[in-house]
Amino acid sequence: MEVTATEAKNRLGQMLDHCQREPVVIEKQGRRHSVLISAAMYDALLAAQQLPASKGQDPGHAFYEKYKDWVELQNQHFEKYGSFGEEFRPW
Repeated sequence: MEVTATEAKNRLGQMLDHCQREPVVIEKQGRRHSVLISAAMYDALLAAQQLPASKGQDPGHAFYEKYKDWVELQNQHFEKYGSFGEEFRPW
C-alpha cells in the first residue's frame, strides 16, 4: 500500500493496523520517503541483518557449522561412490 504523508498523518490508526499485514510506503512530495512496518517484521529484519555479522562469519560458513556432520557424510559418500551419472557426462 502506498499513501501520501498527509494521508498517513490523517489516518495513522488505520495505517498502524494495515502495516500489521503488509508494509505501508509513505510518499512525500511525490517520492517514496519512508516505510511503516510492524514491530515483528522490524525484529525479523534486525535479526537477519545481525546474524552473520554477530558471529563474524559469512552465511556459507554458518551453514557449514550448523550442518557439518551432514556435510562430512556427503563428502565421504562422494569420495567412496563418486558423483551419480558421472559416466554419462561428456567432460
